[in-house]
Amino acid sequence: MITILCPCYNEEEAIPIFFKEIIPVMENIGEPFELICVNDGSEDLTLEVLLSFAQKDGRIKIVDLSRNFGKEAALTAAIDHASGDAVIPIDVDLQDPPELIPEMIVKWREGYEVVLAKRSDRLSDSFMKRFSAQLFYRVHNKISKPAIPENVGDFRLMDRCVVEALKTLHEYHRFMKGLFAWVGFKTCVIEYTRRARVAGGSKFNTWRLWKFALEGITSFSTFPLTMWLYIGGGVSFCAFCYGMLIFFRTLAYGVDLPGYASSICLILFFGGLQMLGIGILGEYVGRTYIESKRRSPYIARFCFQKGEQGAP
Repeated sequence: MITILCPCYNEEEAIPIFFKEIIPVMENIGEPFELICVNDGSEDLTLEVLLSFAQKDGRIKIVDLSRNFGKEAALTAAIDHASGDAVIPIDVDLQDPPELIPEMIVKWREGYEVVLAKRSDRLSDSFMKRFSAQLFYRVHNKISKPAIPENVGDFRLMDRCVVEALKTLHEYHRFMKGLFAWVGFKTCVIEYTRRARVAGGSKFNTWRLWKFALEGITSFSTFPLTMWLYIGGGVSFCAFCYGMLIFFRTLAYGVDLPGYASSICLILFFGGLQMLGIGILGEYVGRTYIESKRRSPYIARFCFQKGEQGAP
């Protein structure tokens, strides 16, 4: 059994094109398969379109979340409902080509437990998106462990043992790329050229991409906290040296008139430094507070599959 996972948010235009392309690919493989589509609180007709396909094809299963929980939570819900021996997350915008799935399955049958799809060409993305992605990977992999593969998204094949390992991770703040890397297992990489979206637009604006990057760094690294030990030590050393300079200058030349401008600059500088440090500390404390509540990453309203109970 091969399971395809499809998180969906406001994708009513792309869904018919997606099913038209991926179902023939899966049928040609010659193995039983299922498609699990998670509606992540869409505000358009995504749910209605998904249900119309599921009512005609028993291989399509719909999981409807009670509201928009975000892509990471929707992907978690899809993983929780997957029953396949191999599981493949893919976006319905078809930027990741379904034609790559047979090659992934060949690698899986060779004994690999994870088959990564690496984007060798991202010209379909804007320059700023490519630049920010490259910057994120470099910063993240310098300060975090484990490193995540560059230019690899959620599109990958995972063996059942990998899925079961992921299901044991119950954290609320979920950075799935990091969790995929953290569980490990025998991995290989195949490359492909990323295509343009078939319909609609990206749901990630600049602010959401920034929050996503912050989530990734704070989920797998304490370096932003640790660096304040060194910043504080360096600032304290500089302050000590400056204090000694003032002390000896006073002994040699007497007390001079203190400067208003320099005092204000120092106060503002060190005040800003302290606020920045408190803000970073607050990010970690806030995440610890949310994790301590042990809330579920998502709530499903219902699951629907033709011929099974649970229809809306």
